[in-house]
Amino acid sequence: MLRPLMIGLGLTLAAMPAHAQQAAPASVTSPDGRIAVTLMADNDGRPTYTVMRDGKPVIEPSHIGFLLADADPLTRNFRMTGSETGAVDSRWEQPWGERRFVRDHHRSLKARFQETSALGRVIEVEFRVFDDGVGFRTHLPQQPNLATANIAEEATEFVIAEPGTAWWIQGGDWNRYEQIYAKTPIDAVSTAHTPITMKLDGGLHLAFHEAALVDYSGMWFQRVERRRFRTTLSPGTGGGPKVVRAAPFHTPWRTIRIAEDAPGLYDNDLELNLNEPNKLGDVSWVVPHKYIGIWWEMHLDKWSWATGPKHGATTEHARGHIDFAAKHGFRGVLIEGWNKGWDGPWFGGNSDFSFTQGTPDFDFKAVTDYARAKGVRLIGHHETGGNIADYEAQLDAAMKLYADAGVDSVKTGYVADAGGIQAPNPAGGRNLFGWHDGQRMAQHHLKVVETAAKYRIAVNAHEPIKDTGLRRTYPNWVAREGARGMEYNAWGSPVNPAGHEATLVFTRMLSGPMDFTPGVLSLKGKGDIVLNSTLAKQLALYVVLYSPIQMAADLPENLAKYPRELEFIKAVPADWAETRMLSGVVGEHAVLARKDRKSNDWYLGGVTDDTARAPQLTLDFLDAGRDYTATIWRDGEGADFRTDARHAIAYETKRVRKGETLTIPMAPGGGFAVRLAAAR
Repeated sequence: MLRPLMIGLGLTLAAMPAHAQQAAPASVTSPDGRIAVTLMADNDGRPTYTVMRDGKPVIEPSHIGFLLADADPLTRNFRMTGSETGAVDSRWEQPWGERRFVRDHHRSLKARFQETSALGRVIEVEFRVFDDGVGFRTHLPQQPNLATANIAEEATEFVIAEPGTAWWIQGGDWNRYEQIYAKTPIDAVSTAHTPITMKLDGGLHLAFHEAALVDYSGMWFQRVERRRFRTTLSPGTGGGPKVVRAAPFHTPWRTIRIAEDAPGLYDNDLELNLNEPNKLGDVSWVVPHKYIGIWWEMHLDKWSWATGPKHGATTEHARGHIDFAAKHGFRGVLIEGWNKGWDGPWFGGNSDFSFTQGTPDFDFKAVTDYARAKGVRLIGHHETGGNIADYEAQLDAAMKLYADAGVDSVKTGYVADAGGIQAPNPAGGRNLFGWHDGQRMAQHHLKVVETAAKYRIAVNAHEPIKDTGLRRTYPNWVAREGARGMEYNAWGSPVNPAGHEATLVFTRMLSGPMDFTPGVLSLKGKGDIVLNSTLAKQLALYVVLYSPIQMAADLPENLAKYPRELEFIKAVPADWAETRMLSGVVGEHAVLARKDRKSNDWYLGGVTDDTARAPQLTLDFLDAGRDYTATIWRDGEGADFRTDARHAIAYETKRVRKGETLTIPMAPGGGFAVRLAAAR
């Protein structure tokens, strides 16, 4: 219940007439007192907020509101009628993740704004302020003059107080999120997807995103003028309003991470803390793991998804991959192209996929039985071509088929150009077209995740809606793509630049786990296209780019050619007790330390761009009084991603203890991986 702000001698705003004096601004600070948020209605009656840090503006006065498709906008002529504050300091446990325990320490402010017009509509704005960032959302309560909100656009602003540099990808682009990040001045951004990361000229780092995107359109970050940005929502399905919601409801959280440096942006649980707790109960059946698959062969054009002489997903090929997985301890084998529907123009939802019927040369039962006998789990695959109308009609039967066969994880896919999602028409007739990050797809992905949970299946979505921390609420949503991954290195269109991964760490990876599919030890794509990577960097990616599922993407025969590297891939965990970033600069380099959840071992990974570096790492995170054996895989003499020496690698072993330092050189386009095995 909102407490009315007190004015004068006990008179409350709740009791004041509409023309009465505007309430004083309401404020709240972070627990450490460094970040301050103020809420007010400005002279035009616009709900307005500011964010300060150490007394200096971070976000200058910025408006909050909505444009409606069928009514006057909710933007001005409001007065603040009450507010309340609160505080939380708690700790919660992740079933899997980059750290086992997460602290939720914040102070909150919630204010009520009411129109002074005859409509008298009400909105409520809620802020939660942490030591390392801010989250806010808008509530639309149940009310007679706004029973249903048909939102044409959200008018929430972010006026950035200082010039600086931005790393971003284009929002609304045909290729979804699968783009190379641009580095530009802040005032040169157009419309960006989130997360978008910025470094202000004074050194402060910011990252803008959203949390708990449920039954709402994804937010694009549109620059209006200079450094004033506005929330722009992904278009609605069939050309209708961008969001249709019956009151009461609230928007997703709009989030701002705030840090002194780039590592501070990464070591941050803001979006997770703004999501609801686990709704699924016992999720011990969600098992972090590593896998191989019938996948890279198709990108190399060695095999095909379609049936015929090059068909990859045959019973024979599957058994071969299962044998390799069993021999080397990989839990999973992904098999793409096993089901009917790949023969023809399936791209963009133009083919009828069956999610329960295999091709004539793939015996689903025989393969799943064979895998089970070998101690290996098949990873299911549901490519929809963006046709969610077909997929939703088969969804329950498809998940039941997998569950009955012991398949406990599935990779979904939505390969269609932006705007090419085909959704069922509620009125009947032809499918409606929509966007990958529109409200209809937000609904769809949760439908998939909830149906999968019913059958105890984990979901890894490709061509997805962006990650907004919902893995906390639905822990079977283990990973997703949502960025330019390894497959682009097969196609050469172009290959990912040498600094791509060091940029992803501070942009896309701020949103959550990515199925980047590392481990191409051959360093070659289709037609001998060369990756912008050294061999050591491929190992580093298992530590640097987090996912609770990690693929060894290369062909089994190529993995076998590098036995010492394969040993690291086999050993490195996919689930962590602690994570710390030791060093990093956006787009240049990143070094992370992660502790195994099942032992006292630590793993280090470092990647660099096209510049050689040698970071000095202080091992102050190790247990005092314990010896560790550091096994190091690093770039060898003369290694360079631009030369034939890209495979040069060196191996070292040394004893280390807490407080000592390691200096590990990284070649251009290179990296390193370290296992710190604790003395037993």
